[in-house]
Amino acid sequence: MSVLVVGISHNSAPVSLLERVALDRDGVHKLITDAASCEHVSEATVIATCNRLEIYTEVERFHGSIEQISRLLVDRAGETTEAMLPHLYVHYDDGAISHLFQVAAGLDSMAVGEGQILGQTREALRRGQELGTVGSALNNLFQQALRVGKRTRAETEIDQVAPTLVSAALDETTKVVGAVEGKHVVVVGAGAMAGLATATASRLGAGRLSIVNRSVDRAVRLAVQYSGEAVRLADLGDELATADIVISCTGSSGTIIDRALLSRVRGDVERPLALIDLALPHDIAPDVADLAGVRRVGLAELADLLHGGVTGREVQEVRRILGEEVTAFLAARRQASVTPTVVALRSMATNVVDAEMTRLEGRLPDLDDTVREEIRQTVRRVADKLLHEPTVRVKELANEQGAVSYAAALAELFALDPDAVDAVTRPVVTEEGLS
Repeated sequence: MSVLVVGISHNSAPVSLLERVALDRDGVHKLITDAASCEHVSEATVIATCNRLEIYTEVERFHGSIEQISRLLVDRAGETTEAMLPHLYVHYDDGAISHLFQVAAGLDSMAVGEGQILGQTREALRRGQELGTVGSALNNLFQQALRVGKRTRAETEIDQVAPTLVSAALDETTKVVGAVEGKHVVVVGAGAMAGLATATASRLGAGRLSIVNRSVDRAVRLAVQYSGEAVRLADLGDELATADIVISCTGSSGTIIDRALLSRVRGDVERPLALIDLALPHDIAPDVADLAGVRRVGLAELADLLHGGVTGREVQEVRRILGEEVTAFLAARRQASVTPTVVALRSMATNVVDAEMTRLEGRLPDLDDTVREEIRQTVRRVADKLLHEPTVRVKELANEQGAVSYAAALAELFALDPDAVDAVTRPVVTEEGLS
């Protein structure tokens, strides 16, 4: 079994294409179950963010699996296979593990080092667990990726080197409206990105904060936390009339702010207004930028602003840590691959010893109990010594190329029952979950 990743992100596709594959919560759940139902796929989950959609699977075969998984993304984009394939990327086995670690560490993000991806990786694991599509393989991989992501942030300052999308966008809008301090900032949405936007605006000294959302209750929670005010989506126009900066990130399937709405609420006023669109599909119609005094900053522009902007010591240090972690994870996985064979071999030896002792007791029923036990211990020690060197060596060889072949050879030489080997690898479900 091996890990296969098929994805599309800001690194491989334009924002216009990413918008077409953007999914809501139900869409993500369906994509996970569709992937898990593919032939040769035993486990599956999906990382879905505003600028990436990646399907992670545990597969029996590379060929066949890659075609089916890729088709799931092609169908959602509504594109032809020929048009879509150049924008997809594939990582397999060792490469897939390395890629996930880079994602969790923030090295593959639009804003290198941003912290949100760690929560989004955790959410991908949680979704798969809830749907029952994540087993021991992906659970172990994602748990390790989360640990690696935390380590890189604890041991380096990677999360401080690069600006978040929100910070980068606000930096850009200062050219139009000036500093955030004292300004009326309107945040449309109440999810994780909206929370980040509200926190950032508050930290920069926004004079007035308005959180606009369909669910007023969710808006209230953010408003209370940052001394803002909660506003119904129906009253968005009133807020736009006095806003200096608008940050929209609703995850809606349609446009929230268009040219007609802005023209109506602004009238003939040409007061500067900065609009930041962090949503996929976009919340703010691109043509609003044609209105006098209006500046729109979208994800495509942010990608250009942030591209290649972060290099240096912190990134290099994170890459060093990732190299260590990938090497350690692969070594542990290779050793774990031979463990079932070793356990089955020792179990077979124990059964042989027990069978021979039973035969001896049948032939010598009057054997003294002390002598019988001494014979049993002696036979066991002989079996242990005979098996010690092969089992130690096969674990050592597990770190070299072809480790699976050594385990298979051991099983073949000792005629181990395949069912006995499989029984060791079979996951056990406890009250605490999968183990």
